[in-house]
Amino acid sequence: MPPRTCLCGLPAPYQDCCGRLHRGEAAATTAEQLMRSRFSAFGVGDEAYLLRTWHPSARPATVGLDRRVKWVRLEVLETSGGSVVHTEGTVRFRAHYLDRGRPGEMEENSRFVRHEGRWVYAGVA
Repeated sequence: MPPRTCLCGLPAPYQDCCGRLHRGEAAATTAEQLMRSRFSAFGVGDEAYLLRTWHPSARPATVGLDRRVKWVRLEVLETSGGSVVHTEGTVRFRAHYLDRGRPGEMEENSRFVRHEGRWVYAGVA
């Protein structure tokens, strides 16, 4: 069952926020929106969306989601480029999780590019 409030940190219901992107009803218009939707996809276990939004040159065969890890909160720390007029951008974020009940966090500066007109994750910047 998907969460009521979107995990991406925006004040919207999941179904109206990242859920639309996960279902293929909309595409991310910015690198930050894609980053947020990918975080939510980790949270709801949507491996298909994660693979679909990964650049083909770096896409793994599987994501290998760990069901013992619960993604609980996202902080977007900084963005560079990645707007509707850019072809690439970066998003630095901090992701908070619970691993078997123990809190943890990871920080990454992700790189995003447009591929065939859509934003995709291209790896760590």
